[in-house]
Amino acid sequence: MTQDQIILFSLFGAVFVFLIWGRFRYDIVAFSALMAGVVLGVVPTKDAFSGFGHPATLVVALVLVVSAGLVRSGAVLLITRTIIDSSRSLAGHITLMGAIGGVLSAFMNNVAALALLMPVDLQTARKAGRVPGLTLMPLSFATILGGMVTLIGTPPNIIIAAIREDALGAPFSMFDFAPVGGAAALAGLVFVALIGWRLIPLRGDAFLQPEDLSPYIAELTVPEGNRAIGKRLAELSDTAEKSDVAIIGLIRDGNRRYGQARNVPLKAGDALVLEATPDALDEFRTALDLAMADARREEQLHADGEGVEIIEVVVTETSRLNGKTAQAVGLAWRQRTVLMGLSRRGQNITQGLRRTVLQPGDILLLLVPRDTAPDVTDWLGVLPLADRGLAVTENRKVWLAIGLFGAAVAAASFGLVYLPVALGLVVVAYVLARIVPLSELYSHIEWPVIVLLGSMIPLGAALETSGGTELIAGALVRWTGGLPAWAVLTVLMVVTMSLSDVLNNTATTIVAAPVGIQMAQSLGVSPDPFLMAVAVAASSAFLTPIGHKNNTLILGPGGYGFGDYWRMGLPLEVIVIAVSIPTILVVWPL
Repeated sequence: MTQDQIILFSLFGAVFVFLIWGRFRYDIVAFSALMAGVVLGVVPTKDAFSGFGHPATLVVALVLVVSAGLVRSGAVLLITRTIIDSSRSLAGHITLMGAIGGVLSAFMNNVAALALLMPVDLQTARKAGRVPGLTLMPLSFATILGGMVTLIGTPPNIIIAAIREDALGAPFSMFDFAPVGGAAALAGLVFVALIGWRLIPLRGDAFLQPEDLSPYIAELTVPEGNRAIGKRLAELSDTAEKSDVAIIGLIRDGNRRYGQARNVPLKAGDALVLEATPDALDEFRTALDLAMADARREEQLHADGEGVEIIEVVVTETSRLNGKTAQAVGLAWRQRTVLMGLSRRGQNITQGLRRTVLQPGDILLLLVPRDTAPDVTDWLGVLPLADRGLAVTENRKVWLAIGLFGAAVAAASFGLVYLPVALGLVVVAYVLARIVPLSELYSHIEWPVIVLLGSMIPLGAALETSGGTELIAGALVRWTGGLPAWAVLTVLMVVTMSLSDVLNNTATTIVAAPVGIQMAQSLGVSPDPFLMAVAVAASSAFLTPIGHKNNTLILGPGGYGFGDYWRMGLPLEVIVIAVSIPTILVVWPL
């Protein structure tokens, strides 16, 4: 073993000790190890920051922005309203999402599959009042498992097919991976849905407290041509219930109607009086394509084309609003601001929102032109509440967002465009179409995750170029001498999985596949079962957040620590090996 190899193995060992210990944040640990590698000379200075421009790092950053665009456009709400029920049991939800994720990732890039489903899962967690950490890791693992089933599901399968063509003259076909990959994926999904999610460690209460979700009395307007026109208010109850919104009245021609309004057919210009949290209100508005204000105010809000945002403020004693109505102050025509909701704990609101006299302590939900919030709050003399990440769904652009994303995934799946480039084009299109506001573009990226990935990639590359991976491969061939074929396959899978948890799965496949062929030749048997073992094992990176891009993607949104993955990942890898070995021996005989 050379000095460089000793240093690199020591650095990796130290990194994993510190990350599992959890005393220091993962990005600081990884970046410190990278700097140590540069100072000690095992990572070339010119390659020190190559990881930050690596396709894997760019894909993670771009997917987070694309996911935000799918949320902002209403595409995620469209999916959740169609197939997701937040009242479903946690195990049932994980089973459904895992099955959908597994099927999607078999026929599209598994990173893209997670990019589509992750915001759906986050929205469902919010509606169900639970933290997303309970479901994001099972979803990530499910999309990784699904990719094992077909040639195009994951890069290791494509690489294995190419290596087989070079070595044996013919590649694997589209569904040659299905028997082994399908058996492993099915067994893994069953484990994840029934048992695995229970092993995830969570910090703090797994369910949100009621005080975290403050309801408002709010109004939404029925615009001209809306599909709700002619329906009775009672007919909207199912949609309201799905969105967690209570319909408490109707305003027509400035007059508030109560009980009898439930059987009155709706007309254009009617305002629905609702009780809802801001997110639920936005979901209900998007579901029925309602307006936030009358047509004139809507036109004023969108006049400059920069979009709108939601803020929460508190009325003070010295506020311009104290003792007055929003209408009297001229909130709409002076500041182009719409009063969307009012929260006055313990008291009923009997007037229309804009004609309600406001009091100190009232919490207001205001819709303002983008980037004007500081000016509006200063002019009103109100106190802004802490930003809760509230956003207005741009449901007019839902099919544009879906179409752009779908076209990019299709182009990448058929090899027409490199995946990072395809995602980059989607981000550019989302910004130009104002689906993702330019001012929020970088706020959707989990920067600690980017630093972690950008720091570990050069260390993994250094381990490979120093001969560290070859050292492992040579030792593997020596250790398995004289063992039966099933034991050799098992050792090959264990070592390949271990490498995949440290290196990316592409590099692992390139290293492990020739080793598998060499082992088969030494035993005088077919190399196909060994290549299939490498294909499954290289995709089974479940122990760390750096082994697979999907695991890295959920690290921030799920609130996980580096050492959380192995708790569900280790038994899952054992199950994958236990199922794959006998299936390989039956389907691909030696």
